This record gives sequence, structure tokens and C-alpha cells, in this order.
Amino acid sequence: FRESLNELYDEVKHLQERIISLEKKLGAISKQNQDCQLLMTIPGIGLLTATALLAAIGDPSVFKSARELAAWLGLVPRQSSTGGKSTLLGISKRGDKYLRALLVHGG
Repeated sequence: FRESLNELYDEVKHLQERIISLEKKLGAISKQNQDCQLLMTIPGIGLLTATALLAAIGDPSVFKSARELAAWLGLVPRQSSTGGKSTLLGISKRGDKYLRALLVHGG
């Protein structure tokens, strides 16, 4: 049992070192990207969120408005209409689940 526990500990330690190394590389890349630097000036948008957004969106000019981008990410409320009555429901949850989580929880 102790041997298995030691192996798991070593694996976790190795993964933590790998994460730190990758975050350093990501940080170096982000410093060279003006769009990434601009995104990180927004409160709540950190290195991971900024780089993930840029990687997922690609060319932001494909979106006509911020609302269209929010809809693409699944961050706008769903709307239900029956009998002339319109009701706003929870967010649509369409789009990239990881990006949505980063934007909602910060990162």
C-alpha cells in the first residue's frame, strides 16, 4: 500500500512540475501577443482565460457584436415564448464548456 501511495505522490509531484513549466511557457508566449495582453487588463481575465479565448475564437472579427460572442460561448439566457408570453431561462450552455467555466469562475 505504501509503495502505491509513494508512486502516486511522485506522479502528482511530476505533474505539478509540468504544469509550472507549461504556465511559464504560456506566460512567455502571452507577453508577445498584444491581444492577450489587452484581454488580461480586464478584471477577472488572467493568463489561462486570455490564452484560451484567443485560441478558441481565432479571428474575433467574425463576431458582429459582443452579444454574438456571448451567445457563441453560451453565456446568454435562453428565451421561451408561448402564447405571447416571453420568459428568460438560464444560460443556454452552448459553446465551449471549459471557456465558459473560465469566464464564470475566473482564471
